[in-house]
Amino acid sequence: MVEAIRYGVDLAKSVFQVHGVAADGTVVVSRQFRREALRTFFAGQPPGLIGLEACGSAHYWGRELSALGHAVRLMPPGYVKPYVKRNKNDRSDAEACCEAVSRPTMRFVPIKSVAQQGRRGLQSTRDLLVRQRTQTGNALRGLLYEMGLIGAKGSGGLVELVARIEVGRSDIPVAMLVALRPLAAHWRGLDATVRDLDRQIAAEVKADAVARRLMTIPMVGPMIAHAVIAAIGDGSQFASARDFAAWVGLTRHNHDTGGKARLTGHISKAGDRDLRRLLILGASAGLRFARARPDKASPWLRGLLGRRPVKVAMVAQAAKTARIIWAVLRSGEPYQAQPPRRRQPTGPVAPGQPLAA
Repeated sequence: MVEAIRYGVDLAKSVFQVHGVAADGTVVVSRQFRREALRTFFAGQPPGLIGLEACGSAHYWGRELSALGHAVRLMPPGYVKPYVKRNKNDRSDAEACCEAVSRPTMRFVPIKSVAQQGRRGLQSTRDLLVRQRTQTGNALRGLLYEMGLIGAKGSGGLVELVARIEVGRSDIPVAMLVALRPLAAHWRGLDATVRDLDRQIAAEVKADAVARRLMTIPMVGPMIAHAVIAAIGDGSQFASARDFAAWVGLTRHNHDTGGKARLTGHISKAGDRDLRRLLILGASAGLRFARARPDKASPWLRGLLGRRPVKVAMVAQAAKTARIIWAVLRSGEPYQAQPPRRRQPTGPVAPGQPLAA
C-alpha cells in the first residue's frame, strides 16, 4: 500500500474529513473519521505533513497530532480558500488544505500552547463581561432617565445610581424598583468579576519577565502586555516590525498596478481586532497626556499632532507602538528611548566648520 506523505484535514465538531496524497500526487486516502477514530488513524500512520485551517479547535488538534510525530501546519482560512475547487464541501476543503500546505510561499500560524490559549481565554472572558457591564449600566441609566433621574458621567455616577437603587430611594417609584433591582445586582456582580480578572491579569504580568519588559514601553500597560504575549508569544513568526504592525491591521492598504504604487488612506483593520483596539486605546491615553503636557511629549508626537488630525495621530502612534513591541520582544532588551536627531545644516559650510559625518 502506498503511504501518504501529505494530508489535509477539514476540522469539525464530530466528523473530520481527511485527504492524503503520496509523493507523486496520487490520492491515497479520502474519507471521513469520527473524533476518536481520527486520532487512532494518525497514530498508525508514519510521520507526514498535515495541513489544517486555523479555525476552532485547530490549536488543540495541532498539539495532539504533533505529539504523534507529524509535522502540523496551521494556515489562515483566507489563504486556503483559493485552493477550493468549485463547490464547497468537506471533501473539497480537506483537499484544499492538502494542496495549500505544500505551497512554498504559504504563510503559517504558530500552534499556541495551552498557557497561551489560557491567556487568550482570560482576555476574551474579560472583554465579554466588560461589554455586558456596559450594557447593563446603560439599561439602568435609560430606565432611571425615564423617571427624570440622572447620574454623573463615568463609573462613579453609575455606582451612585446603583447605590440609590439598592437602598430604595423615595424618588424612585416602587413599580420601577422591581425592574431596577435585578439589573443593579447584575451590574454589581459583573463589576466584581471584572475586577477579579483584572487582578489575575496583573498578577500574571508581574510574574512574567517578558511582560514586565514590554511595560517599559510608553503607552503599554499590563493589559496590552498580557494580550501581546497571548496573541503572538515571542513574535518569531514575523520577519520584521512592519509585518507585525500589518498583521494587527495598523498599516494602510496597498494597491499597486501598472508599476505604480498606491497606498490608500485607511488602515487595513486585518488580523487581531482585540489587540488592535487595545493598542489604539493605549495610544489614545498617551495622546491625551501629550496634549495636556506638550513639553513632556516626544518631538515626533508633537510634530504629528501639529500637522495631522488627532484620530490619525492616534492610529499612527498605535502603529509605532506595535513596531516597538516587536523589537523589544525579539531583542530581549527593555525599551530605551532614542535621543532626538539633530538636523545637519543644509547651507554652505562656514570656514573652519567640520563637515558632517
